[in-house]
Parts: sequence; C-alpha cells; structure tokens
Amino acid sequence: MHILIFTWKDLGVPDVCEALEKIGCTYKCVSSEHLRERSSPEFDQLFERVFDAEPYDGVFTLNFSPVLSNNCNKRNVPYIAFVYDSPLVQLYSVSLVNPCNRIFIFDKVLYQEFKQAQIPTVYYAPLAVNTARMERQLKNLDLEEDGGGGRTIRENYTCDISFLGSMYNEKPAFFDRIKNLPPYIEGYLDAAMAAQRQVWGQWFIEELLTPDVIKAMQDGLAPARVTPNPDGVETVSWLFANVFLARKIAATERRELLAAVSEHFETWLYTPAFTPELPRVRNRGPVDYYRYMPFVFAGSRINLNITLRSIRSGIPLRAMDIMGAGGFLLSNYQSEFYELFTPGEDMEIFYSGEDMIRKCDYYLKHDALRCQMAANGCGKVKEKHTYEVRMKEILEAVFG
Repeated sequence: MHILIFTWKDLGVPDVCEALEKIGCTYKCVSSEHLRERSSPEFDQLFERVFDAEPYDGVFTLNFSPVLSNNCNKRNVPYIAFVYDSPLVQLYSVSLVNPCNRIFIFDKVLYQEFKQAQIPTVYYAPLAVNTARMERQLKNLDLEEDGGGGRTIRENYTCDISFLGSMYNEKPAFFDRIKNLPPYIEGYLDAAMAAQRQVWGQWFIEELLTPDVIKAMQDGLAPARVTPNPDGVETVSWLFANVFLARKIAATERRELLAAVSEHFETWLYTPAFTPELPRVRNRGPVDYYRYMPFVFAGSRINLNITLRSIRSGIPLRAMDIMGAGGFLLSNYQSEFYELFTPGEDMEIFYSGEDMIRKCDYYLKHDALRCQMAANGCGKVKEKHTYEVRMKEILEAVFG
C-alpha cells in the first residue's frame, strides 16, 4: 500500500512514517504551508502535481485539512485524517461530510456527537506513541548532556513533580482581548468559569452563553468580531466557549494547581512563556518534542497532566507520551482513562487540587509502587497504543 502524506509542522509525522514502514507500507511526505487553509489555488496545484506523479492508495494527514479533503474528493481517493488537537475548528467545515473522508477522532464524546448528527465519515481512535523511538532515546540517559556542565542527561531532568505544556498566558490572551465588559457580564463569566473548574468530565460552559452574554463579548472585541468560517458550521457560542473560555480556564487552572503543588514539592515547568506569578516553580522553558521530551517524562518522578477542558473525554497526547516514555502519570479525570487503562494500576487520577497534593505526597513516598505503576502503564501503551498498532487499525478500517 502506497500512502501520500501531507504535513505542515505536525507532531508525529516521523512516527507515522516509521510505523508505515514496519507494517509494510510505502509513503511519500509533502510539506505545504497551505495545508491549514480552507481553500488555496496554490495547494490545489501542488496536489495535482504530486498526486499525478505516481499512483497512491490513499492520502493521510495528522489533523483534518478541508482543502486537502476537497482535493481528494475530486479525485475520489480515500483521505485519512488522524486528529490529535482539540478544539480543531477545521472539523466543523462542510468538507467534513465529503464521502472520501475517513476521520479518526481521539475524543469519544466528540466522535459520538458527530455520529449522532449522522455524519458517517468519522471514526474513533485513541492517540498513539512511538515507544520504540523513545526507548532508543532513553538509552542515552546516563550520557553527559551537551552544555550540561558535566552532568548527565538523567541528572539534568530528574525532579519530583513536573508539568510540560502551555500556560495559555500569551499576550494578549484570547479572553483578555475582550475589553469593557459590563460588570454583571464579567461577574457572570467569572462565576461560569469557576463552576466549570469544579467539574471534570462534563463541558457545560457553552450552554451558559446566552445571547446577551455573547453580544457583550462581541462588543468587547469591537471592531474585531468572532465569526464562523464561510465554509464552517461552528457557532459563535462554540468559538467563544472552546477557544476563548477554555483557554482562560486552562490558564487559571494550571497556574493555581502548579502554585499549590509547588508549596509542598520541588516542581519544574516546561513551557515557552515566562511565569513570574509562580515564584516557587522552576520554569525550564520549552523542550523539543522529539529530542528532549522523553527525558522530561522519564526523569520526573511524577508527571502531571492538566487537560484543556475542550477535550471532553479523550486522553491527550501529553498523557500518552508520559506513559509511553515510562513516566508516572498523575492526571485530572478523563473518562477514557477508565476505558483504556486501569487507574491505580497503570497511572493515577486526581479529582481536586487537594487530592492532587495528597497523591503527590503518597506516591513520592512509595517509590516501588510508583515505578511499578509507571511500568504497567508503559507496558499497556506498548501493547495497545503504539503508532504501529494504531496505523494497522486505521488502514484496516479504511481499506478492509
């Protein structure tokens, strides 16, 4: 089977390619900055030139591309998209229903919503990890790190608690672009977000955005406005909830949880932005996904996962990567952990900030148990959630 892969700065493409080689498929990778556009004559020309050069059984991307879907639909060739981002506004393009599509979504609740809307082009598939790549990298843990002052890689990445991810404190943040909200609207939104932070496993904040609240938020953005894409079916309330408010909640939640845990334990943070509001947290800056991330997860005694709330039930890539690297995972509640893993045996779940601190204390004091659980989680990822396993399942679902 010969697969054409399009990409533009996507995480995981080398891992997909390695998996395809292992299962006996061939592929060609093409990079295009126009891949994320809704329509593009430049991309149309590129697709025609590449696709006509040799025969392909299917076309593949990580995340969904409307412009690619439309090109595949014209040629009647299967288009396979493996989605790892949420929210992904492109999923609400009208091109979602193109019959050429086979779109694999890692969030089961979102997948079920599309199925209930009688959209036949969506499938469910949890995210995957290239554990073989990580194993190759982790053999270097005891080598001296370049620029590490004579310290080994293991020494430079060993800590009690760590979190790797965005703090959503970019300037200006989406929500902070909204100016001059009436006091009662501002209070209403603060209360709505505070209520949402108390509940894991259900995303209800969009339902609280009444027409008056949406109008006030739009007025606060003037002269800019939030508008759906011309070829999209997403609503203004969906965009405000899943882009503006979800990130604001994540910024607050991650800041508060990291501040709380750092009062008790050594806590390291890997993120691109400065965090002066977290004086007890050691911010080590961003790390390269391929070169250094496995060292972070393997070196941290406890790896935190704090999921963006727009991921309704699915297990985010961070959590899968932590377990795939052999790290111990302590995550907020996501229902699919109970479907794909065994909390308390493969990883652990916290249900509040206080519960997180209690469990950090417990597992830091029980090294053998923590290491055994990390090994259990890694073993399950190797057995059921590698890219090789997932690509076999995906291709079987598409081609039979």
